[in-house]
Amino acid sequence: MITYTAAEVMSGVVVTVTPDESPLMAWELMRRAGVHHIPVVDEERRLHGILAVHDLAMGWPGTLAGLAEREVRDFLKASRLPRVLREKPLDEVAAVMLDADRDAVPVVDDHGHTVGIITTSDILKAVAGRILPARTNGEIHTAMFHLHPVLPTPA
Repeated sequence: MITYTAAEVMSGVVVTVTPDESPLMAWELMRRAGVHHIPVVDEERRLHGILAVHDLAMGWPGTLAGLAEREVRDFLKASRLPRVLREKPLDEVAAVMLDADRDAVPVVDDHGHTVGIITTSDILKAVAGRILPARTNGEIHTAMFHLHPVLPTPA
C-alpha cells in the first residue's frame, strides 16, 4: 500500500477570499472554480478559516439583499481551524479532520503559510489510487490566487 503525504494529495492551486469579501463573490468563485471550499486569507496572508458552500447555504438569510449585506467572516466556524504540515502522512491528516469534525483542512509550510488544501474528496481519491502522477513526483508547485471584483465606473 502506498503512503501519501499531505503535499502529494492536496489541491495546490487555491483561490482565496478576504474576510471582508461579499459572500456572493465567494459563492461565485467557488461555483466557477468547481470547488466546495475556499480559504479565507487576509492581506497579510494570515488564514482566518475555510469557507464551505455548506456554510453559505446554512447561513443564507433567505434573500440576496440579506446575503449581500454580510461578509465572509460571518460564515466562518467559531472553532479553531486545524492545519497540517506538508510532510504529514495522509492517515494523520484524516485523523485531524475527523477529530476536528472538518471536511477540509489547509496545508501549511514551515512558516505557517497556506500552500494548499485537502478535502475529504482528495483523501478518497488517494485511497482509490486516483492521485495524478504529477503530484507524486516530488516536485510540487503551489499557487494561491486572490481575486478582487472590478466594478464598472459610473458614467
